[in-house]
Amino acid sequence: MNRSLQTAMGLGLVGAMMIACSPKESHEEEKVQAISLDNMDSTIRPQDDFFGFVNGKWIEKTEIPADQGRWGSFNELRDFNNEAVLTVLEAAKNDEQFSTTSDQGKAVAFYQIGMDSLLAEKRGLDPVKPVFDQIEKITDKPSLQEYLVYQQTHGGGAFFGLGVNTDLKNSDAMALYISQGGLGLPDRDYYTEDNEKFAEIRAKYLAHLERTFGLIGYDQAKAASAAKAVMALETRLAHASKTRIELRDPEGRYNKYAVGDMKTLLPSVDWEAYLSSLGADVDEVIVSTPKFMEEVEAVLNEVPVATWQDYLKWHVIDAASPYLNHAFVQNNFDFYGKELQGTDQMRPRWKRVLGTTERAAGEAIGKLYTEKYFPQEAKDKAKEMVDNILVAMGERIKNLPWMSEETKTKALEKLGTFNVKIGFPDKWKDYSALEVNDDPETASYFENVMASSQFNFERNIEKLGKPIDKDEWFMTPQTVNAYYNPTWNEIVFPAGILQPPFYNYKADAAVNYGGIGAVIGHEISHGFDDQGSQYDAAGNLKNWWKDEDRENFDKRTGQLVAQFDGYEPIEGVHVKGALTLGENIGDLGGLLVAYDGLQRHFEEHGRPENIDGFTPEQRYFISWATIWRMKSREEALRTQIQTDPHSPAQYRGNGPLVNIDGFYDAFDVKEGDEMYKAPDDRVRIW
Repeated sequence: MNRSLQTAMGLGLVGAMMIACSPKESHEEEKVQAISLDNMDSTIRPQDDFFGFVNGKWIEKTEIPADQGRWGSFNELRDFNNEAVLTVLEAAKNDEQFSTTSDQGKAVAFYQIGMDSLLAEKRGLDPVKPVFDQIEKITDKPSLQEYLVYQQTHGGGAFFGLGVNTDLKNSDAMALYISQGGLGLPDRDYYTEDNEKFAEIRAKYLAHLERTFGLIGYDQAKAASAAKAVMALETRLAHASKTRIELRDPEGRYNKYAVGDMKTLLPSVDWEAYLSSLGADVDEVIVSTPKFMEEVEAVLNEVPVATWQDYLKWHVIDAASPYLNHAFVQNNFDFYGKELQGTDQMRPRWKRVLGTTERAAGEAIGKLYTEKYFPQEAKDKAKEMVDNILVAMGERIKNLPWMSEETKTKALEKLGTFNVKIGFPDKWKDYSALEVNDDPETASYFENVMASSQFNFERNIEKLGKPIDKDEWFMTPQTVNAYYNPTWNEIVFPAGILQPPFYNYKADAAVNYGGIGAVIGHEISHGFDDQGSQYDAAGNLKNWWKDEDRENFDKRTGQLVAQFDGYEPIEGVHVKGALTLGENIGDLGGLLVAYDGLQRHFEEHGRPENIDGFTPEQRYFISWATIWRMKSREEALRTQIQTDPHSPAQYRGNGPLVNIDGFYDAFDVKEGDEMYKAPDDRVRIW
């Protein structure tokens, strides 16, 4: 019952011409328009504001859709992918080879029940009432523990989180992690920061709590009282929570406890019995925030049972609201959509339900998607780019003037063990244990979502004590994103991002290297950012640096923190350089190694002529800036700055460039220009 949604940052190439993906087939190379000159603003000098120069006309003429908090390349490609996924899902519905018990048949059934809005109105709050009945039976700590077992297996959400992942210090084993959680606002700072805007949001959240309690049947006085009590409880948890910047420290998150010693943190839980009930056969657990667990103990001792019940009901209905009847859906949107994102309208129901279906059975759909929309030629050319950029990264490491040979050897060893995944998994996820009720007489959207949460929890907990399956993917093939996994030392590029406008295997190399090439370089650089650099070649959290080299690295990354701290997208609200450091290192390193990879490509394939009056190097940087073309509502931008480790788009477009000599050469940037930084002041890391 955890409301948190996976956020995929746009790594798209909006400036490229949007070309619909065709079914899988091979094509001969052909020239395509890969950069739209109509979107550029020639009244802005590239030497003063490169982002504005590349994207100015697009920004002028683009309106953010009413159902979006921001709009850019990611959203455009995601819109295309939604249509593509719906196409294959509709085809599967009419394909006799997919029975209702097949993985694809379950995805179809899940989607159809979710789309039945009349069924949702008919069922109303009924699907949630059995969960409320369990909560009302809570009278003491043992009965609370019994409920916590149930809620954890069905999505979690209250008090603390729990899950299985690779042991950060033993990458050959899985470990059980316990983490802070239990908040309804996006971040602990919304509760703790003393400023006018957050005070306003807290007041609106309190009103939202009160309205929600009214919808589940509380009278006005009881709803108001419950809302205040829940707000007070969550505020206590927030004050005990680590900040997002503190959570970026993997050593600080790694606090291993014997199960028997968990009673020193939270003795109100019988940990042996609790974990046994969850199917977690472990002797040790890793706790991200011990102080937080101690505060949960204090809450359980000091807060009355009635408030526990209100708090638990709130987290159930908060998570359930998007899957219930219109009154709950609208109430949920009015706060989380309108107030926190600034959107005026909900997304169409089919898009909302499709997103939930993908979270429930994403690879079942992804198999159909890649068969239709991902040609082998695209995969082959992407692999060539990855290989070039990996070689370029190796050359940059060898030539670093600030790093010792001993540490360079370790860094090259790590780079040499990178595993690359492109397109889709070699082994597809098995959904045979997923239960989907497709009978409109007995089914409900919410209950199918709960069944999906249970399936995912059981699949996760079963990993304990078993060999790690490194064929697994943590994004679906249709996802428009990419990732680096430090404990597996792997970079992963789903098919969803390896297509126009991010990547067009028929376009000129400069545009592709400035687009998907820089994304590839970005993910490689994550292996050597402030967090990834703490993991060795085997994926273990283990120091492989000489002390003086680490000091040099920290000094250089500190300069990047200071640079981004200086950006102020909203008056009085600055980018958090420490929060966004990893992504900013990824952008800077990614642009550098992709640029070098492009030069290697020219050495092998020859240097092309200018296109539209721009040199290949200029097109490379134009491609980068078009990736980050985006407009945001102030509410969405404020939420991003507070919670997102990625900097706002305009600073990703311009920020790395001021540190790259090749950009100065390509656009003749000189002292006195707004984009100019003296050579000695440029941040140089990788």
